[in-house]
Amino acid sequence: MRYGIIGTGNMGSMLANAFISSGAVDANDLTIYNRTRKKAEWIKNQFKEITIADSVEEVARDNEVIFICVKPHDYKDILSQCSPSATQCLVSITSPVSVDDLERITSCQVARVVPSITNRAFSGVSLFTYGERISNFYKEELLSIFSHISTPIEIDEESIRSASDIVSCGPAFISFLLENMINAAQEVGGMSKDKATQLTEEMMIGLGTLLEKRTYTLPELMEKVTVKGGVTGEGIKALEENVGDLFLEMFQATHNKHKEDKRTIHF
Repeated sequence: MRYGIIGTGNMGSMLANAFISSGAVDANDLTIYNRTRKKAEWIKNQFKEITIADSVEEVARDNEVIFICVKPHDYKDILSQCSPSATQCLVSITSPVSVDDLERITSCQVARVVPSITNRAFSGVSLFTYGERISNFYKEELLSIFSHISTPIEIDEESIRSASDIVSCGPAFISFLLENMINAAQEVGGMSKDKATQLTEEMMIGLGTLLEKRTYTLPELMEKVTVKGGVTGEGIKALEENVGDLFLEMFQATHNKHKEDKRTIHF
């Protein structure tokens, strides 16, 4: 099976690296293309057997599974340059471009797989949505390679934005909140930023390990750490009083952007 990746920005390069490093895909079976060739060459410097295509058409011609890893508004241009056949599989990795969109304008089999930066560490979730025409063969193939780097979970169209906010955007959102916690530790506790960052990163690794081992659930973790009348309880109280509609506003903002993108994407 040959795989092509069109676009080697953050997600395209992450997928190429994770697929090969995990053993999901042999480097000899992977072709990459990027409008700025230097970005593709950076990946080839790590994996010499990768093929760099000279055009989108070459990727579509020579590969059976084609991942489009570009911004939503660039899909129209990419699709105008390639015409995968009914025996090939086209994969969108962005939530605004649905399988229905792709099936309307192509004759090939389609799927959407939204990855996460956590897949680079062969962990986290990848979100799956299948088109009506996709065969069991391609379903199994996609599940197989993504199982090497993630936990694949099928998601319906109505939930894709919220699911993407948690799985794909979540690491950035959590990092933002943690950065604010680090800055507050400096300001209130007089701790250096380097030390606060080290402690925060190690805490997150420990928290992730507890969850990975299913030692505790999230509610159980909060209960175990929060002693009645203790310091943690006072901190939780302060969070409750100040968090307000923070996450409601966050989800609303991403949903509004999602709707705007879908409105302005014209195939």
